[in-house]
Amino acid sequence: IFILRSSCKISIQFSLITPTQSSSKPATLLCINMKFNLSLVAVCLAKSAAAFSSQALPPGVVNLSSSAQRDVFTMADWAASFGVQQAEGLQLTSYDGQDYFAATQQDIPAGTCVMYVPSDVVLSSSQAAQEFGGALGDAENQLSMAGLQEKIPLFRLFMKILVEYGKGEASPWYTWLNSLPRIYNTGASMTYACFDCLPPYAAWLALTERQNFVNFQKASKYAPMNEEIVSNVTILKWAYNVALTRSIDWYGERYIAPMGDMFNHGTEIEVEISYDENGNCMVYATTDVYAGSPLRVSYGDPTNPTPLFASYGFLDETSPATFCKVMHMKDEMEELGYTFADLLFYKDTGDISPQVYDVALYYVLKKSDPSLADGFYQTMMSGDEAAKSQYHEQYWQYTKEEMQKHVDGTLRDLDKWSTKANGYDLNTHPRVPLILAHNDFVKETFLNVKNNLDYM
Repeated sequence: IFILRSSCKISIQFSLITPTQSSSKPATLLCINMKFNLSLVAVCLAKSAAAFSSQALPPGVVNLSSSAQRDVFTMADWAASFGVQQAEGLQLTSYDGQDYFAATQQDIPAGTCVMYVPSDVVLSSSQAAQEFGGALGDAENQLSMAGLQEKIPLFRLFMKILVEYGKGEASPWYTWLNSLPRIYNTGASMTYACFDCLPPYAAWLALTERQNFVNFQKASKYAPMNEEIVSNVTILKWAYNVALTRSIDWYGERYIAPMGDMFNHGTEIEVEISYDENGNCMVYATTDVYAGSPLRVSYGDPTNPTPLFASYGFLDETSPATFCKVMHMKDEMEELGYTFADLLFYKDTGDISPQVYDVALYYVLKKSDPSLADGFYQTMMSGDEAAKSQYHEQYWQYTKEEMQKHVDGTLRDLDKWSTKANGYDLNTHPRVPLILAHNDFVKETFLNVKNNLDYM
């Protein structure tokens, strides 16, 4: 662990990139470089005297207007003053002044601790539960009755964020809250018009996220929370998105480490985040990292970008594959013991994972001959690979036709969905560009799969 240095100097470096240098990135690159002078700092965060307040909102609450600027510079200073320590050369970088991410200006050897966030700065679901006592009991019961028992740790963080927001500048976390995005593209922030322009799998995941938010919104009314907050959908949705996108699950608990939440997702990662038994957050380099590289963690399965799209509101275009969108075969998928992550179409090659063929054949046999389907099912459950191969060889033409029908139909639907999205007004539907990018990713993948199928 690094020894924290007491004084902090923040230098802002502006590098102008002309259109001839890069036509794909905005012109201004903002960097926050941290430099410290040696000497140990004692950390003390004031604990709130009362978790909930029914009084009117104080002046100085975070401005949640979509035009409000993120104050990341002040947050970096705040983090250092409260004991957050980081490796020399680590910087926060932005190309547009809205999306910031961690990168390094110096080489970092594998195994290096690149950041340490003390537990007093960390927000956790377990600490929130202790702070609130039994005050969330009725609200959590509402979530349980809605079938969202596993979301209770996230709900506790959601409520903690609402409480701190309601304190305005009196909150110890105000500076961090004021550095966060105001606009999110998650499923919770999408509208039904958005869902109408997405493939069924993406629409289902995004709608599930929206329904989770609605259940959080309803449950919050059972907590002794400020009425101005629980009746304000903008505040509630912002707090939900903050809790969802900036927390990680760690052995069933949810944690947010300010500054430790600045690492973007990557298909290939450079760092990993962990927590010790005292709730301190450590970020370690998993590989040798060269100067000028981003420092990325994994937010989820890198082979399928759609869950990340729905939960985090971005498209990972480096993802090698995507779910093959056979939502109409979901029952067959589950009966064979597969998940969405198993049924993949590969973007660049058009390859199809073997599990897709298993599910497609089972689907065809169930429709045409239940006894044959049962035989194939028993073969799958027994693990008899030779017998399974015989089924695939004998009924290959039917499997291929079913796959071609699915791929051709999805390509037609993608054009229809994207045409509809292009007809929306961006002022009222600002997530259209992301939706179109997602659909283009899927279309490119399906076109490569179609090319392979047509020549098989």
